[in-house]
Amino acid sequence: MTGKKTFLVAGIGCAALLITAQTTANGPMPNFTATTDNLTTNDTIRINLLRWSTDAERDQLLGAWNLTARAERGGGGRGARAEDGSGVGDPAPAGAPAGGRGSGRGGRGGAPPAPRTPEGSLAAALDKVPTVGYLWSSEVAGYALRYAVRLPQANGGERIVLITDRRLGAFNDSWKPADTVEATIPKYEFSLIELRLNAKGEGEGKASLTGKVTADTAAKTLALENYDAAPVVFKNVRLSK
Repeated sequence: MTGKKTFLVAGIGCAALLITAQTTANGPMPNFTATTDNLTTNDTIRINLLRWSTDAERDQLLGAWNLTARAERGGGGRGARAEDGSGVGDPAPAGAPAGGRGSGRGGRGGAPPAPRTPEGSLAAALDKVPTVGYLWSSEVAGYALRYAVRLPQANGGERIVLITDRRLGAFNDSWKPADTVEATIPKYEFSLIELRLNAKGEGEGKASLTGKVTADTAAKTLALENYDAAPVVFKNVRLSK
């Protein structure tokens, strides 16, 4: 009997934590449903947000993309991890063994560190920010969201920008674009999703699977380049009751 009571209390505690995480000063966090479109296999999607990214987190990821954020130095035997995601860190100090991965693994025989790129820098920075929500499909595992920003629009609608910490469909073909546009788009290690919603919380969304990522300086956020020209990836987007 005691064991059952303990289990019940633990369950109530977990539920309370989830409710707290999904509630902000402005009320409960929004959740969305959608159907994928223009992919070889279409699917039903759920997006559950826990909180919005803070201004500091927005600046951190925007700085990573703009290459204005400093690359971190590694403190262990594996050496530094470069922000281009290659595992190569800052150059070794004078007198230290050459090699981008540090002396703990023997280095690379003096090979110069790989150049930083916006997409590699952002992929590395996403590992350093908390999870702010999840995207669920028919796949066994969901996708952690490391970035969630809402941008109110003049017509009463919203732009919502989300970034996953790994590429949608990284391990299968369930997110493969239906046409050849994929060949002209970089294969980012992450996925950026931009939703455009009306005042009723209904609309569509597009993603970096079929569009390029850029910095929207005016809105102070990452976004999709030339959103209007990109194909729809999320249709029938609706605010979930």
